[in-house]
Amino acid sequence: MGSAALYRRLLRQARPYWLHLAGVFGLGLLASPVALLNPVPVKIVVDSVLGGHPLPAFLRPLFPVAGQSPAAILLFAIALLVAVATIGQVQALAGTLLRSWVGERLVLEFRARLVEQVQRLSVSYHDSRGTADALHRIQQDAPAIQYVTVEGVIPALAAAVTLVTMLAVTAHLDRQLALVALAISPPLFFLSRFYRPRMRSQSRHAKKLESAAAAIVQEMLGALRVVKAFGQETRETDRFVSRSREGMAARMSLALLQGRYGLFVGLVTALGTAAVLVIGVRHVRSGALTLGQLLIVMGYVGQLYEPLKTIGRKASALQSYLASAERAFALLDERPDVPERPHARPLVRAAGAVAFRQVCFAYDGEHPVLRDVTFEVEASTRVAIVGATGAGKTTLVSLLTRFYDPTAGTILLDGVDLRDYRLADLRKQFAIVLQEPVLFSSSIAENIAYGRPAASDLDIARAAEAAGAHDFIVRLPRGYATPVGERGMQLSGGERQRIALARAFLKDAPLLILDEPTSAVDVKTEAAILEAMGRLMRGRTAFLITHRTSALSMCDVELQLERGCLAEATPSLAWQAR
Repeated sequence: MGSAALYRRLLRQARPYWLHLAGVFGLGLLASPVALLNPVPVKIVVDSVLGGHPLPAFLRPLFPVAGQSPAAILLFAIALLVAVATIGQVQALAGTLLRSWVGERLVLEFRARLVEQVQRLSVSYHDSRGTADALHRIQQDAPAIQYVTVEGVIPALAAAVTLVTMLAVTAHLDRQLALVALAISPPLFFLSRFYRPRMRSQSRHAKKLESAAAAIVQEMLGALRVVKAFGQETRETDRFVSRSREGMAARMSLALLQGRYGLFVGLVTALGTAAVLVIGVRHVRSGALTLGQLLIVMGYVGQLYEPLKTIGRKASALQSYLASAERAFALLDERPDVPERPHARPLVRAAGAVAFRQVCFAYDGEHPVLRDVTFEVEASTRVAIVGATGAGKTTLVSLLTRFYDPTAGTILLDGVDLRDYRLADLRKQFAIVLQEPVLFSSSIAENIAYGRPAASDLDIARAAEAAGAHDFIVRLPRGYATPVGERGMQLSGGERQRIALARAFLKDAPLLILDEPTSAVDVKTEAAILEAMGRLMRGRTAFLITHRTSALSMCDVELQLERGCLAEATPSLAWQAR
């Protein structure tokens, strides 16, 4: 993506804060008159206090003839110096506060958009890319909007205005010196054109390696028990250090590019200053300038070059931030593999009749996981899905919730293609209990109420009782307010599973998916969970993936999958196989 396109997108993102950004720009512009006044007190002292020259014309009305003594002029110069410094500090403070507020708001809203986007993207996207890359873009790349708009574009514009102002004032004092000072602009322009694309490319490469290093840490922490059990801590550290060294080398190359660019900018501006000084001395000797005027010209030239240096520095730093913005917008531009149709129909509560018609699916589009699967079940039917590992059981129920769409064929809910429903409405029809229960780092009550955040304490307790979880919860020191820890690791496997069942009870969805819910518990806990599952499945269309005979006896229909095909379906009044 080109720089112009990136700037346009960033500015569109910042549009709601245009008034605040205008305030930041206005405060930046205030630096121009302050910068113009900075050398004036020194000029007054040198020319009018030490040199005996008359005051500048614009100051004479402030001093009557009797008041133009050297002491009075010196006091005035000191007062002007303090006043200008005070105004400059107040302007800097106000600018810093406003920039910080606007920048933080921009980053917050940009991150919120990215978080919303990663949740909208299909499961297949995260399966293929991993979560660390998306996390790095949200946390590390999103702040680019603050640096580009608030810390980059606006200061560069203010610096450009200051540059023009300083140039005009310098030309008023000595046109030749102004032209000499301006002569460095073409070399600076060509330096910028040469180095900018190289710095952007190197920044992009460095950020990709940083993301890869973060992925190693996330993967290691997610499998920490396995790492410790196999004694592979040193190996994981070496993996991280190796990838981080690559990132460090890329960042060092970027720093070298930025350093060379800054060096050349400094040399060019130093040559310009030297040329102005040489010619200025000649003008003083010829009487075209006073010493005070030369000092003020040199002060203005220094401040004339400061905006040029600022623009140069910003151009260097902006390449890194533009690379970050490019990565963030690339995430926003990703299109979900499971899109919602433009005029999708709403769904309040489904009856629960499900039909698969010649459904095929392949994760990579080439190697089918499901082949020509066809069956129908009526509402409130309890369906067991059995088969060997890799037969396609989990894939089948993932298609039901539209985590993926079929490669071919159609899935119907109450006679309507799943793709014709609003995606959010469709997923509200399902409650899911997985083999490894997913709990969040919050309280037990908040985990149970995850599907119904507005549920009352009484409703939460009733759901826990129905799932057989209430008794162990009330024995905990803080009861329902007990934090479960990351991924619920403060609880046992059976306790986590019963909380997951309670969450499904409270959601009260018409369709239920149970994926090996008793595979990791002992016989006693299994019996309690099966009893709760029986209550949960009552009156709902339920799909149960299991290998346990005790669980199969609870179902009305049994679907046998073999290598992605429906090999056998146990007859039942509740369904008809095709």
